Amino acid sequence: MKLHEALNIDINEINREIENLVVRDRDVPKKSQLAQSILELIGSGGKRLRPLMVIVGSRFGRKSPGRRALQLSAAAEFIHAASLIHDDIIDDAELRRGGAALHTKTGVLSAVHIGNYMSARVIELLSKYTGDKNRYVHDLSSVATAQLCLGEYQQMEHAYDYDLTFEQYLEKSRNKTALLMATCLRVGALSAESTEEVANLLYAFGEALGMSFQIQDDLLDFTQSAEVLGKPAGSDLRNGQVTLPTLFALQDPELAPLIRRIGPGSSGKEVAGVLELINRSDALSRTEDVSQNYLDQASAIVQQLSGYPANADLETLLQYFAGRDR
Repeated sequence: MKLHEALNIDINEINREIENLVVRDRDVPKKSQLAQSILELIGSGGKRLRPLMVIVGSRFGRKSPGRRALQLSAAAEFIHAASLIHDDIIDDAELRRGGAALHTKTGVLSAVHIGNYMSARVIELLSKYTGDKNRYVHDLSSVATAQLCLGEYQQMEHAYDYDLTFEQYLEKSRNKTALLMATCLRVGALSAESTEEVANLLYAFGEALGMSFQIQDDLLDFTQSAEVLGKPAGSDLRNGQVTLPTLFALQDPELAPLIRRIGPGSSGKEVAGVLELINRSDALSRTEDVSQNYLDQASAIVQQLSGYPANADLETLLQYFAGRDR
């Protein structure tokens, strides 16, 4: 069973709302490259994790989830999709979800413009929610987006930086992935008039899940095939992204010198050899332990919200993230 089915959420309704963000923009011709590229990007798939989190969050409110939660869920996916466009350009990645990355089809300049439009469109959409009681929307339209951009910058800044600290890695992962997931749950809850206490607990739950998700994503880059990943395996190391498995492997005095030799000019054979050595070390199991620690933190928060019927949805999310293998 797919995640949206387990959560009893109509994914088609979410997809229509996402498409409406561009289709209903009168300033964008429907046949333009901008509109067609975004619709193709949306139609290329994706699990819609962030929109689903908005909807789950809205089930913890004092009123029934309404259209606002649906609009917020669409905005969350737009933010995420725009970040993927920029991410692929920064990484010079040719593949996304098993197909050609957007910038390889439109050119880099057009792809940057499309990503920028998507980010601006979210701000335009959410700007109508004004007033003190709607201030939480600002967290999605500005704060989460800014932190996501900061995470991408931190990733660029530390390319091939083998002196990256554990704390710097966690901060980058939090900004790049966890904070948007956390914000999705929180704004969903507040859109349905939940209490601040509940919204903050959901934020902490989402942050822990997001950290586990990013760490697991970094781990999968070492363990899964290109077919499963939808991009070349080992691409993080090839592109100079120092992730947690590499940080742990750098603590091995025999492995460290070999890893530090990997740079922009390294051959595919040299990178493949280092990848194999990291796979044989204890770095992957240690990374898994850190991921599990975040899942344990999320599980503890689920128990604190056991009095809510929607608590079952948190259990479903937790099980999904714990069993994620792709």
